[in-house]
Amino acid sequence: MEVGAIPYHTFPTLFEIGGFQLRTFGLMVGLGILSGCWIAGRYGERWGVPREETYRLATWLVIAGVVGSRLAWDVANWDQINEPVDLIAMWNGGLQFSGGFALAVVVALPTVRKWPTLKKWRLADGCAAGLAAGVAFGRIGCTAVGEHFGSTWGASWFPLMVRYKGGDLREPALGNRPIVEGMVFHNTAIYELIIMAITAGFLLWLLERRPPIVPGTAMGLFCLIYGPQRFLLDFLRVNDETKLGLTGAQYACIITTAAGIWILVRKRKQTAALVAEETDQSGSLPTIAATER
Repeated sequence: MEVGAIPYHTFPTLFEIGGFQLRTFGLMVGLGILSGCWIAGRYGERWGVPREETYRLATWLVIAGVVGSRLAWDVANWDQINEPVDLIAMWNGGLQFSGGFALAVVVALPTVRKWPTLKKWRLADGCAAGLAAGVAFGRIGCTAVGEHFGSTWGASWFPLMVRYKGGDLREPALGNRPIVEGMVFHNTAIYELIIMAITAGFLLWLLERRPPIVPGTAMGLFCLIYGPQRFLLDFLRVNDETKLGLTGAQYACIITTAAGIWILVRKRKQTAALVAEETDQSGSLPTIAATER
């Protein structure tokens, strides 16, 4: 016997006027990028980092993130590449955050390595909250186009599964089993949307705390939340290719989780010491980043 499931109908197109279509996935990715950049810029500005500087860096990181996300998806879903245009057809969905995150870090390194330590990690904290919000918006897009589906396991007791009610699907089957109306299954995009929305709210609250958090805390927590939750959710997915029992995203999540532990256990000690020195010199809690640290 199945418990109540969430009615699920895809909505890949919000509206169409003449030959113009407003695609939900593209809109949500755009909103995710804008919200993430705004959050990072706002927090960085509080610590003396001009918004223009944040937005300039963010432009390159967004480009790297989109390219990396698409390349990672192409590699993980090579069986869905039937012609050259499929390699870049992200307007229909198909981005893998872990690949975009990795390439964005690589692109950012030449710039941020020249920055003072406190400036670097304070801006990283703003980026962490922005990333969580951006991923949440992106998962709305994934839900809209019908992808990242999981198995039917747990249909008798898990209430957050979806019951398919119709609409175009990017993933029309669960493995070799075609999806038909009335079928109940896991939708990992919805699960990650919920987790990342809560994470974004938590990190935004953390960034508003007084006294301010130790620089690097929010980014460390983001990595430590995103990595394990995505690693576990991928065990539910049935359409992703695996190597040695794990998806490509799961291997990336192992690195992400390790990075989070390193930031929280090791890097925070360095930034905490710099903040203490900054406080001793000023005689009060710092309000902007010391440019020489």
